[in-house]
Amino acid sequence: MSLEELFAGRNVDVDAMYTRMKGLMDAEGLEYGKRTHTYNSRLAQELGKWADEQSRRGNNYNAIHDALYRGYFVDGRNIGDEDTLVDIATNIGLPKDEVKAVLADRSHKNAVDADWAKSREYGVTGVPTFVAGGYSLVGAQPYEMLQQMMDQIKTSATESSS
Repeated sequence: MSLEELFAGRNVDVDAMYTRMKGLMDAEGLEYGKRTHTYNSRLAQELGKWADEQSRRGNNYNAIHDALYRGYFVDGRNIGDEDTLVDIATNIGLPKDEVKAVLADRSHKNAVDADWAKSREYGVTGVPTFVAGGYSLVGAQPYEMLQQMMDQIKTSATESSS
C-alpha cells in the first residue's frame, strides 16, 4: 500500500514525517531511504525469529536483521514478498533451501504470534517501543530520551527501596 493511501484522511504530512525520521536517523549515523510504500512485515518477522533460533544454536544468522532493515528502510523493498526475502537472506549467506522452507512452512508463526500477544499486553502501539521497569517510550527516539527513561526507572527503584 502506498504511504499516501495508508495515511489518507488522517491529516499526516508524509514528506514531513520522512524529513523528521531522516533527521533522527542521520543524527545516529543510520541510513534511511525515502519509502513510498508500506509492506506487511509478518514473513520477515518469522524469518528473523528463525534466524535468532539458529544463532542460539551456534550459526551466526544475526545479520538478517540488518539486511531486512536495509531492504525495507533504505532500499524500499517489499519484505512481505517471499522471493524478496529469499534474495535478502541468500545475499548475506543464509542457506536458500532452509530460508525457503521457513517461509513456506511458516514454522515460526506461533513464536511471532506470542511476541505480538506480549506486545499487546505491554500496550505497544508502534515500533520501536522500549519497555523497561514499568515505563515505555514509543518511536524512534534520541539517546537522551532513552537515558531519561532509564534515569526515571533508577529513581523509582531507589524510592521504592527506601
